[in-house]
Amino acid sequence: MSDADLAEVMARERELQTAAVRADKERLTELLAPDFEEIGASGRVWDIQSILGMLLAENDKAPDIEVHGLAGRAITDDVMMDRWQSVRGGRRVHRTSLWQRRPEGWRLVHHQGTPAPEADG
Repeated sequence: MSDADLAEVMARERELQTAAVRADKERLTELLAPDFEEIGASGRVWDIQSILGMLLAENDKAPDIEVHGLAGRAITDDVMMDRWQSVRGGRRVHRTSLWQRRPEGWRLVHHQGTPAPEADG
């Protein structure tokens, strides 16, 4: 995996945390894989349809999600993992994303959020 791939995936990760993209169904379907799944910080499991419904229902005037400590590493030539912490509304969550290179480009295939203990802040 090249430095350019790493930079692209990390830019896509940051892009997904903006209110503008979270309200844009076309862009979301370009970033999320059709077989996307998420285990949210709440413990809920989301698929592509349920996550699109939730994201598109958000207020697009809400502040962007803060991204802290974003770091990525190659798992294979076509899979990258990002790790970071989000902050939104004072709530800090550890995040892990798996991105896969597909014929149409890098797509998010799996995401997990785990609430961070207060001491992590």
